[in-house]
Amino acid sequence: MTAGVPDLQTVVREIAQEMRERTDRGEVASYIPELARVDPSAFGIAVIDAEGEVAAGGDSDTPFSIQSISKVFTLTLALGKAGDRLWRRVGREPSGSPFNSIVQLENERGVPRNPFINAGAIAVTDLILSGHQPREALGEILRFMQFLADDSTITIDKAVAASEQRTGFRNAALANYMKSFGILDNPVAYTLGVYFHHCAIAMSCRQLAMAGRFLAYSGRNPSTGLTVVPPERARRINAIMLTCGHYDGSGEFAYRVGLPGKSGVGGGILAVAPGKASIAVWAPGLDASGNSHLGRIALETLAKRMGWSIFGA
Repeated sequence: MTAGVPDLQTVVREIAQEMRERTDRGEVASYIPELARVDPSAFGIAVIDAEGEVAAGGDSDTPFSIQSISKVFTLTLALGKAGDRLWRRVGREPSGSPFNSIVQLENERGVPRNPFINAGAIAVTDLILSGHQPREALGEILRFMQFLADDSTITIDKAVAASEQRTGFRNAALANYMKSFGILDNPVAYTLGVYFHHCAIAMSCRQLAMAGRFLAYSGRNPSTGLTVVPPERARRINAIMLTCGHYDGSGEFAYRVGLPGKSGVGGGILAVAPGKASIAVWAPGLDASGNSHLGRIALETLAKRMGWSIFGA
């Protein structure tokens, strides 16, 4: 530990303990029946620095449904396939609306506001699917996650995927509405099937923090030196995470935490401290915007104690 610099291991252990003791835990996502069964008292955190050192606490090795955090990785894949052509079918602006809103789609002729709301992620999934069978596209997404995390054991929680398919009427409405404007190229059922399954990928905080490392280090894995995406693309993905990564709570997250991040209704958040660390937290209870309540508080505490906000100490 350098003089004057807090010890990361100590800070992470303290945060895990503090979050364990809090009683304000939010509400688990009950509209997906499988997620309603998750223990609301769970909390995990993992932070991985440039040397590959891991500071972890709580339930950091317990797999959970990453849900919308998968949208960071499908966006990365889609940009690799289509480059800036992707932006013809999805925008880059914050929505200010709930993640499953159809109102903006009607006003904006079927073009989703950004790739991190449900409609935008469905459009991104459709691009990845083009030219493939659904099973092939899903395999590509899962292998990409396994590659980034350097862990071939990462799988899809089939019970969660089936639960989403049984109850995903709002997502079906969004997809059909976009299809009517020509935003989707593939059969709606195929695109939705891939979308529901990549949202149902299960990962632990440790695995998720490892998978997100390339975004903290200008598109490179600092342990291997391998370039995942060019530096400019990593910077732009981080920018969209900062402005759009938490639905209609994105401004609040930027204000309080000051780091690019992406949440999921499974209670996870992937966050990036550029040049410093990749961070994953998990606490299943959500706030009114569908973001992890304690996860955001934990990240705010971490950024403050380590001086990691991109806006300054």
